Amino acid sequence: MPFQIIHADITTLFVDAIVNAANPSLLGGGGVDGAIHRAAGPALREYCAGLGGCQVGQAKRSPGFALPAKWVIHTVGPVWCGGSRNEEALLAACYQNCLALALETGCDSLAFPLISAGAYGYPKDQALQIAVREIGVFLLQHEMEVTLCVYDRASYQLSGRLFSEVRSYLDRWLPELDFSREPGRKWALDSMAAQANAAPPMASYAAAKAPASQAPAKRQKKTLFSLPGKKKGSKQEAQAAAPSQSAPSVQEAQEALSDAEYTSFGAARPAELDQRLRCLDESFSQMLLRKIDEKGMTDAACYKRANVDRKLFSKIRSDPAYRPSKPTAIAFAVALELPLPEARELLMKAGFALSHSNKFDIIIEYFLANGKYDIFEINETLFAFDQTLLGA
Repeated sequence: MPFQIIHADITTLFVDAIVNAANPSLLGGGGVDGAIHRAAGPALREYCAGLGGCQVGQAKRSPGFALPAKWVIHTVGPVWCGGSRNEEALLAACYQNCLALALETGCDSLAFPLISAGAYGYPKDQALQIAVREIGVFLLQHEMEVTLCVYDRASYQLSGRLFSEVRSYLDRWLPELDFSREPGRKWALDSMAAQANAAPPMASYAAAKAPASQAPAKRQKKTLFSLPGKKKGSKQEAQAAAPSQSAPSVQEAQEALSDAEYTSFGAARPAELDQRLRCLDESFSQMLLRKIDEKGMTDAACYKRANVDRKLFSKIRSDPAYRPSKPTAIAFAVALELPLPEARELLMKAGFALSHSNKFDIIIEYFLANGKYDIFEINETLFAFDQTLLGA
């Protein structure tokens, strides 16, 4: 997908360029800066010594040397001073200038750390909002794969208000969740383990209904015929057990039923089924393209707002029977800003639904029901709650 958030060590990523949250000297330091210099080797420091340093908000480029990335784009973020020294504009400039330099270099992929959110003290939730906002604005105009690389949970925080609202909405439908361990997946693993160890529902029901002293009855074998030399009963008994006439065929049994009776068996006559198959409703692709036209959007505007790759959208446009993944289908509903009922209809065309028993679905419903269609903000929230991100 064009934009994703991941947990990873940025020095291990195979991308065209990584961003270094550097100090003004560009000669290495602590945190991600020191990690990048160590992974790149001493040649990086030697090269940076000739760059003449870097001002806050600006960006400079160097080779990646021993790193998997081809390039390192160095930027100097602002030190947090309470917000009174133009910190927001300077931090936004870091992202803008790094993206512009990556574009100028010809990069197809770029990975950022969360700039200034470590030793420089920028509030993590605000640093995250600025990062996602600036990357999102850039991707609406350009084609590039951009990754926000989060090293640990301590460096990633949603705004308190957004987290609280989503948590409250989740609690309406899944009150049994233990949010003291959120974000994380231990509650899900505990639930899965409990279900795996539980007796099957029907077996439990049968055990509850049966008397404690009652042993399970053995299944009686029914003998329809006997092999030669292995007599199972008298000839008279075999004749009595045999049907008086041959059983009707399946076709004869079906013809004997009325239409109403036959339908009650959950089937349809072949002619009726054939007619229904010739009258299929519009597919996901057809509904998507119709909605794009109705909204007056261009294809590019739609797939960019959906955080979907251009090549994938081309497949969807060229194949009326294309079946997307659930996150991709939801991403297009968000891009089109569909109200919740229309979003559900689009999902249904792809064979999906939103359920109140699923954490991912409830978070998506919260945003759609409240008319919040910023896919990058949605992905921020999904990442915070350990869920799959939207897009493809």
